[in-house]
Amino acid sequence: MVTFGATILVVEDEPELASALERSLTAHGYRVLSTGRGEDALGLFARAHVDLVLLDLLLPDISGLEVCRRIRAVSSTPIIVLSVKNSEHDKVEALDLGADDYVAKPFGIAEVLARIRVALRRLERQNGGSAEEQVLIGPLVMDFGRRRVWLKGREIALTPTEYELLRIFVVHRGKLLTRQMLLRMLWGSASHDRVHSLHVYVAQLRQKIEPCPGKPRLILTIPGVGYRFSDEVEAADQFNCAHP
Repeated sequence: MVTFGATILVVEDEPELASALERSLTAHGYRVLSTGRGEDALGLFARAHVDLVLLDLLLPDISGLEVCRRIRAVSSTPIIVLSVKNSEHDKVEALDLGADDYVAKPFGIAEVLARIRVALRRLERQNGGSAEEQVLIGPLVMDFGRRRVWLKGREIALTPTEYELLRIFVVHRGKLLTRQMLLRMLWGSASHDRVHSLHVYVAQLRQKIEPCPGKPRLILTIPGVGYRFSDEVEAADQFNCAHP
């Protein structure tokens, strides 16, 4: 017997893909609501308790971007965009509108399930209390109260900007952050021309917290979009230069 867990709203107008997603999600214990139209999706979202939205950008009535904008205006429910690979501009726009992640089409169901688990874990952390005093990710320890960071037991000296960038990454770990989102969170709304500075600070931070800065395990680059801070590193022995 399948035990139903989180409720996922699938907004996908390709019937075969929608059906495959619904079967796979149901088999993995999720309750599924499904529609191929944006207006119907907004109606379902308003009437039902939804824990996560899988959202196609290309819908027959209103765009997925508009659905994303209207959901985010009233709720912080995780939204994972399903996007055609070549629509990079739409992906970035959706993320800037508040989507939490995207999965490029064609995709494997295992990848979708993994992204769903990450988003739901982050939601659980937030619901359990977002004011974490200390976070442990593999060998990295971040103490928000004392504004101090340790790696494998050794304290890491960070500049104020490096610390703030790391804090943003850790608070939003698992979530894809666009460059524009990071710029706004670091330096405010008038910081669109500081992309180079952001890249410099990311590189400096990697030098201090990654064992192999050229092959990062924590601060992952998402080409053409931004960065994701991984929370998949669970143990210190996984976090070394030789690890695959």
